[in-house]
Amino acid sequence: ASDSQRRRASKFMSLVLRHDPRRIGLDLDTAGWTTLAELIAKSSAHGQQLSEALIREVVATSDKQRFALSEDGLSIRANQGHSIHVELGLAACEPPPVLFHGTARRFLDSIRATGLEKRSRQHVHLSADEDTAAKVGARHGKVVILRVDAAGMTAAGHLFWRADNGVWLTEAVPAVFLGFPDA
Repeated sequence: ASDSQRRRASKFMSLVLRHDPRRIGLDLDTAGWTTLAELIAKSSAHGQQLSEALIREVVATSDKQRFALSEDGLSIRANQGHSIHVELGLAACEPPPVLFHGTARRFLDSIRATGLEKRSRQHVHLSADEDTAAKVGARHGKVVILRVDAAGMTAAGHLFWRADNGVWLTEAVPAVFLGFPDA
């Protein structure tokens, strides 16, 4: 498939697997899984042509590993980023001492006041390295990298989970645990 076909398919799959499965009448189980067959059939009925080959290509080439296939290869789900409730079945684990969050400079005043909030998502998303955080934050404008004192949060009782694609998840990051750039 071409880059543009993969990009269109990925955006559509993100929409229906992370945010609005009902848009095409898709049923996800409590962990966010659906079969490839159902995704293909429901998508087709709503004018979006997906094939098993295209879906597998999107999963394999996604730079952010947005999707996962089940062990038997018959089902798919989004790895994280849901605005609908799903139980990803992740066990809480200890994060590295410092994590990072990329955001747009225009959000800094709000973040200084309230910390990082999950808003419409199930979790706040954090990165283990600054480069990944910068790529994520760049989508929203002039990027700023915030340092998260994950060790301090853990000591204070906050829980962290690591999604299958390496993204770190937590409920919220209070401002006291954030390091802001000087500039």
